[in-house]
Amino acid sequence: MSPRAARRAAPRALQLRVATYNIHKGVTRELFGLRHVSRIHELRARLHELDADLVFLQEVQGRHERHATRFPHWPKESQHEFLAGEGGRRNPFETAYGRNASYMHGHHGNALLSRFPILRRENRDVSDHALEKRGILHCVVRMPGQDLHCFVVHLGLLAASRTRQTALLVDWIEREIPREAPVIIAGDFNDWRNRLSDTLYQRLGVREVFDARPPSGVRQQVVHFVRDRLFDAGSPEGSRARRGAVAASPPRRVRTARTFPALVPWLRMDRIYLRGFEVRDAQVLRGPEWARLSDHSPLVADLRAAG
Repeated sequence: MSPRAARRAAPRALQLRVATYNIHKGVTRELFGLRHVSRIHELRARLHELDADLVFLQEVQGRHERHATRFPHWPKESQHEFLAGEGGRRNPFETAYGRNASYMHGHHGNALLSRFPILRRENRDVSDHALEKRGILHCVVRMPGQDLHCFVVHLGLLAASRTRQTALLVDWIEREIPREAPVIIAGDFNDWRNRLSDTLYQRLGVREVFDARPPSGVRQQVVHFVRDRLFDAGSPEGSRARRGAVAASPPRRVRTARTFPALVPWLRMDRIYLRGFEVRDAQVLRGPEWARLSDHSPLVADLRAAG
């Protein structure tokens, strides 16, 4: 039985696997940046090996006429449609694409691949200035028993831009998404100094998967136990949570994963925030086989619906 079939066969809460990946437009550079190499076919194979139910993608090209003439076997369809397929077989994913940046020879943006039906999709322009086009793709996905709100994010390179874009995202979710609705926000936040998590935690009641992941080893278990006890015993955050002002979760302690650059991951750029799920496991996929495909490492998380 495949991992996906095992998750589907689970008799209790819904389980699913989620991944996020900045694919660098399916092209990498070799020979000190002098030669461009197409990786899109290998990317498709590796993405399907993940056996994920939802894949949040950034830097996906909807069209690129130069690459189509430069590289043999460049896909005729958009990259998100190509990545959803399995070498001529029926597409196992539904897809949604949000165009962010347009240029003379094509365009690129964010995409969602989903093994569940995508009911609605909307892409909002959150560009902070003319030189850097950014958007957030929102999809409503029909899961067994409930609808899931997915937000595919790729924020700007400037700290001030990221702050304003995060404020737009938070206002959007607070105004239009029911507080009890499950939410996954994933993508490339470019937030290597981790300045945005507190806002997302306090305003939306989300948690980052590496913070919510069960502790492994005795040391981590002790740290989590003490943290939770202090939170429950009367910290300001715990008091506000008991009064219902904020989501009842301990303050952030676990640092997010290093994902950039993929060859030697050092910066913490990519995140998966969630609400309405428990985290069974989370990992960064590292190694030369992934580093050759993009400048980012992918994140994968195994989730279980809460409640």
